[in-house]
Amino acid sequence: MAIFKFLTKDLSFFTIILLLSFAHASAQNKYELNDGWKCQKIADMHADGASISKTEFSINSWLNATVPGTVLTTLLNNKQIPDPFWGMNNAHIKDIYNTGRDYYTYWFVKDFNQAIPVGNSQVYLNLRGVNYSCEVYLNGKKVNKQTHFGMFLRQSYNITALINKNGKNRLAVLVYPPDPVGNPNGGQGGDGQIAKNVGLQYTAGWDWIQPMRDRNTGIWDKVTIETTGAIRIIDPHIITLVPGVRQVEGKQQPAIIKSSATLLNPTNKTVSGVLQFIIVGQRIIKNVAIKPNSSLEVNLNDLVLKDPKLWWPNGYGTPYLYKSSIQFSEANKLSDKADINVGVREIQTSWNEQTHSRQVAVNGQKIFIKGGNWIISDAMLRFSDTRYNAEVRFHRDMNLNLIRVWGGALVERPEFYNACDEYGLLVFQDFWISGDANGRWFDPKKKDDQWTRRKYPDDHKLYLQSLADQVKLVRNHPSLAIWCGGNEITPPEDILLPVRDSILPKLDGTRWFVEYSNSDKMSLNTLGGNGDGPYGIQPDSAFWKVHTFPFNSEIGSVGINDFESLKRFIPTENLVAPEFSEDKKKNKVDSVWDYHKYIGYDASIEPYGKITDAKDFAAKAQLVNYNQYRALMEGFSAHMWDWYTGVIIWKTQNPWTAMRGQMYDYYLDPNACLYGLHSGSEPLHVMYNPLNGMVTIVNNTFTAKRDLMLSIKTYDMQGKEKLLTQVFEEIQPQSVKGFVPLKDEVDGLAKKEGVFLSLRLTDIKQNIVSDNLYWLPDEKGNYSGLKKIAPSKVETVAKQIAPGKIEVTLSDPLNAPVAFFNRISLVDAASGNRLLPVFYSDNYVSILPGEHKTITLNYDAGKIKNAVMVSIDGWNLKEQVISIK
Repeated sequence: MAIFKFLTKDLSFFTIILLLSFAHASAQNKYELNDGWKCQKIADMHADGASISKTEFSINSWLNATVPGTVLTTLLNNKQIPDPFWGMNNAHIKDIYNTGRDYYTYWFVKDFNQAIPVGNSQVYLNLRGVNYSCEVYLNGKKVNKQTHFGMFLRQSYNITALINKNGKNRLAVLVYPPDPVGNPNGGQGGDGQIAKNVGLQYTAGWDWIQPMRDRNTGIWDKVTIETTGAIRIIDPHIITLVPGVRQVEGKQQPAIIKSSATLLNPTNKTVSGVLQFIIVGQRIIKNVAIKPNSSLEVNLNDLVLKDPKLWWPNGYGTPYLYKSSIQFSEANKLSDKADINVGVREIQTSWNEQTHSRQVAVNGQKIFIKGGNWIISDAMLRFSDTRYNAEVRFHRDMNLNLIRVWGGALVERPEFYNACDEYGLLVFQDFWISGDANGRWFDPKKKDDQWTRRKYPDDHKLYLQSLADQVKLVRNHPSLAIWCGGNEITPPEDILLPVRDSILPKLDGTRWFVEYSNSDKMSLNTLGGNGDGPYGIQPDSAFWKVHTFPFNSEIGSVGINDFESLKRFIPTENLVAPEFSEDKKKNKVDSVWDYHKYIGYDASIEPYGKITDAKDFAAKAQLVNYNQYRALMEGFSAHMWDWYTGVIIWKTQNPWTAMRGQMYDYYLDPNACLYGLHSGSEPLHVMYNPLNGMVTIVNNTFTAKRDLMLSIKTYDMQGKEKLLTQVFEEIQPQSVKGFVPLKDEVDGLAKKEGVFLSLRLTDIKQNIVSDNLYWLPDEKGNYSGLKKIAPSKVETVAKQIAPGKIEVTLSDPLNAPVAFFNRISLVDAASGNRLLPVFYSDNYVSILPGEHKTITLNYDAGKIKNAVMVSIDGWNLKEQVISIK
């Protein structure tokens, strides 16, 4: 095993155990140490680790600690610092660059019960992530012989011999911050020094986040105690092969499943037994013997799965997951097992000669990539299965099919990947390099020159060890599609070449590796510049007109939430709308908005009318949000396979209370960006080309769509309908086609005060399969008609149809104006506060005269137990609060 030898040369066997990755979904007995922790600052502690880790040492006066978590999280939970996500609080928290590292260096202690195992059973201590270095003690003994370094290198220790006879044990971990911590001087990654570590880069600040004052020092990921028999399974590996070009429906040809695992024997005798892989009642079995104090990599025979249910990306088919298990038994007694969800799929890529970019295929079918850039779920690393699930579900609801995990953060956690597996989101996973911190550009804010920064991080061996370990952690997830060497720059050559040529082929070998996020091997840059972007607000027509990079990994825009969201983190006195001027020097932005990285909407809001206050500004911004992201995805889709093979939005979420680049806020409240994307990204979509007035249909699916009734209507501000045409059409698979040119007629109808343009596709059963409503301005580019539209007469009924599920039906009577741009919210019946998270089948919806729409709301009934009501407000509707039947 070449890479294993490379990583572990000249190390003792038990050090090898420490460095081995241990990708377990389950074991014979495994539990988390996730509560009851205590902590103390090192400066206030004069005892050593051997003393502190004895159960008789008093820790009664220590702080209650949050593990998993960071020092800052613990201080926040003990009310020793203010919430750094609120107002200007973060500016008043002491930064580690000024205090010195000892200020945020802490002891973390946990008492737990664990009996001495019987027979040959073994007990392991696993730490999935510590930032940045640490000393580990258990029951008065040092566990790690040398200081552990590396935020992304997991630790696993056999502690069988260290368990106390009475079953009462104490774990003590001394955690040191990164070194250096970097100066948060306002640069991307501050002065760049944070990138000398193998860890997070954004913690020194970026243009979308303020610095994390402790640089996220702490035991940030899960700590577990695991008991096995004599043999332990580590590094289970599942590969699925799906030959040929597959369809979503119908009987499938067989798929092949390859399985392997490393078996660890820490005992002093040879252990013989049976390793088996089990899936849907089928088994592959192999008799093996593992020598004393050694490990053995075992490859099982291929399993042929007949007529498999395949895993498909969102929008193309069901992301089906099989339950499977790899087990080792000795004398018919289970020693260890790993449960793995298997998605049967195969990722392929090829070069598109038309677009000059790479294209992705799944199960032989090319996929037009519609993605979002993801930073991290929470800037302070407060991760949870529930939050991961909600965030990924929002991306599913945007009708996206890929999430790119940006290189200034981390290889995402298995819990993130579990959600992507479930919802069918492909993942483009960067490693920990960025053009900003690692020297691609000259930057006067950086301490070191570009030549020096190009060699970051300092410890290349640690980087490679960490990378190999993280590959093993997540490689079994079907959603993981692409590895990327870094954000906008490759790693140094002596990292890049081993990763590309040795580590990934050995440890994975099934996925595309792109050397950096805007590489010419991914997206040929013939336009000059950086190869991605732009990042500011664009005219909607620009997305149709401007031929940008053929697989654009970052293109982004605005994204503030509505007033309810702003109130969650902005003090009342700072809820002041920004003032725009063509002379940028005269722009006025409140200090809190500026601190939270507000990006300007420029003149895009003015056509909707003069801004009266922050609430009015945020409401009108939602109209811009919706149009901006609908237009973005429509424009790219209009040139699918001709100009583009994919696009990834910068960005779709925020790990902090920032005011740019988000489809929902930090508190999981969606804004209109999400629903503009939901419309513009739907797999079968009818749309209006703003350049030439061509009504166009895009079909992302693998099958032709026939007998589609295309209906095109306009509605004036009084609600009067005009049918422009109604015609049956068909659209071929994975194609886009223009059908009806209407520019002159539509422009004429909109000339005086604007007009609503309704595009609708109905299938042969008269089900609506795409419904797209545009509000077009008058000849001067203003929404003069919207400014004087009559009040809405919409009627709303809400029904509880199941626990955690509500249907809201909005009806607009005949001879009424369009009920325009209505936001639906689930609220607490007593306080009126919006409840979060809630998942809406659609939102910011408009109802045409004589029609109705039903919106489904899903929420966690176990979490939201109080009485609820439904709030609805719109452009021409004052807020109403509706009781639920």
